[in-house]
Amino acid sequence: MIQYTTKEISELTDLPIPTLRYYEQIGLLDPVERLDNGHRRYGERDVLRINFLKRVRATGMSIAEMQYYVSLYRQGDATLVERRQILETHRQTILDEIETLQDTVSFLEMKITRYTHDEKELTK
Repeated sequence: MIQYTTKEISELTDLPIPTLRYYEQIGLLDPVERLDNGHRRYGERDVLRINFLKRVRATGMSIAEMQYYVSLYRQGDATLVERRQILETHRQTILDEIETLQDTVSFLEMKITRYTHDEKELTK
């Protein structure tokens, strides 16, 4: 079984050490195994969880929503439907945001094209 130190897991997941500790403190991560000297040792399951948490956090899921999702996960397969629904709802939120951003990019492109045209007219 591969084990990682706090520094190694931080580098591997690109998550700052204080964030790792915070996620553990608020229950997003399971209690991390510790050596006799108290040093944390993370495993592959922790890597998977951290990468999942990073992705949903980067897409705007709140800490409270993440905590709720993780609490459902810990309850096992009986919560599969609810977890899927949470992810589907979150996916739709992201898709709506992408559509809004695409509309904004289209608007900006139109303005840039107009300004480019107007600039050329000024230099004639």
